[in-house]
Amino acid sequence: MAKAVANARRLRRRLTDAERALWRNLRDRQLDGHKFRRQHPLGRFVVDFVCLEEKLVVELDGGQHALQKNADAARTAWLNREGYRVLRFWNNEVLRNTDGVLAEILRILQDQA
Repeated sequence: MAKAVANARRLRRRLTDAERALWRNLRDRQLDGHKFRRQHPLGRFVVDFVCLEEKLVVELDGGQHALQKNADAARTAWLNREGYRVLRFWNNEVLRNTDGVLAEILRILQDQA
């Protein structure tokens, strides 16, 4: 667990442009009052964003994810078994259509309520 926490801290200092763009809109309960954490350890994984109260994980994928489909699938399966719902967006989708991504996240949060 200590390794995941150290990794999370490192990742928080090195956000991608897409992560930074989304975080600007998720932080401080800006999305309908939902609290999100960024680069948060869950088990042996560090997820990009999580709303712990709603058990919703938001992952942003860059080009490297095309090469690690099996690892991403195993990670998603573990998160699902732990009761988390996982949303995935491509980095370029976040950068080009941040409002659309936020609307989809909010729709899923409202569907869960």
